[in-house]
Amino acid sequence: MTRPVVSRPNRGVLKLAAAVVLCLLAGLLSVGSAQAATAFTSTVVDASSGQCTTVPNGNNAVQLTQSSCNSGAGQSFRFTPVSGDVYTVGTFTAGSCVDISGASTSDNAAVIQYTCHSGTNQQFRLQASESAFSLVAVGSGKCLTAVNALLVQQSCGTAAAWRLAGYPTGGGTQVPAEKTVRVWLLRPSDVPYDQRYPDGIANVLREAQRYYRQELGKTFRLADPVVQVVTGEHVKSWYENTPNGNDRYWWAVFNMQQELLRRFDVKAPDSRWLNVGEVIAEGQGAGGGGGGGWVILCQHDADGAAGINGPMNRWYGGMVHELGHAFGLPDSTSTDGTPMSASFYDYPNTHFSQSQKNGILNGPYGSFLF
Repeated sequence: MTRPVVSRPNRGVLKLAAAVVLCLLAGLLSVGSAQAATAFTSTVVDASSGQCTTVPNGNNAVQLTQSSCNSGAGQSFRFTPVSGDVYTVGTFTAGSCVDISGASTSDNAAVIQYTCHSGTNQQFRLQASESAFSLVAVGSGKCLTAVNALLVQQSCGTAAAWRLAGYPTGGGTQVPAEKTVRVWLLRPSDVPYDQRYPDGIANVLREAQRYYRQELGKTFRLADPVVQVVTGEHVKSWYENTPNGNDRYWWAVFNMQQELLRRFDVKAPDSRWLNVGEVIAEGQGAGGGGGGGWVILCQHDADGAAGINGPMNRWYGGMVHELGHAFGLPDSTSTDGTPMSASFYDYPNTHFSQSQKNGILNGPYGSFLF
């Protein structure tokens, strides 16, 4: 397949990168929507209260609680498939498993962490409902919920719904509406889940959405949820060090993009969506770019969006710039005050030229704007 034309900053001067052609086996691009269950790491957030499920300490048999989300290890859980939609749920603070205390089948039995074993009181079925899940204890048929900030099981009709932001989107989940900007965050399998990343990337896209309306009188639609968090098939070093083309600059982002294409039946370019992919991996000299309906970015952009890599204006301007390429614009030939030049570093003090506006509105994705 043909990779999109992509661009990157080079010592402060933006240059148009040549098209990069990579050959993939045709069969890799035709995976259907049915996907085998995969392990993933996630927070477990009460959809009503926004509170995070928490292991309060590393002791065996301690009851799980709810508390404000803080990105700590006690709020991160490892979901490992047993069969179908049934998983065990591991804790990071003690290496134990989420457990219905005493294998009880009664309402209000405590949800604890306990030494992992093969019992059905440590197995949970994920039942999807819109963007949230019920967590059904296989041994009792009851659902996890919170009472006075303590996790218990109760009859499913009254139990909480949970958001699992680390759930690997794709097969079996709702596909976003067409003519939207579809945003992916690929988290390598050895990188802990951190809510700052999807939240920050969503905020960067919303700011770019605002800017495009300011400049064009129209803007793009974002998918719901804005960011689809994908648990990668490989560890971070694999994305960084596995060759993918002749220029190491592109390895991490091309490895990420290739996995998304194969797993989720998206294309490059794709007439259904404009895609933004970010990966929490980088490697020596790594970068990213945009073109042909795609933006592909590596860890320093994801860190920037998460608020841990310098002032936000640089990341807002960078996203506006790369989306410009995705919509079909080339780099400017000089630093000319437009976001398609190094002037994007001065964001928000930069504006599209009239010819750039016309290029977006009349380009291959102009019909996406409303």
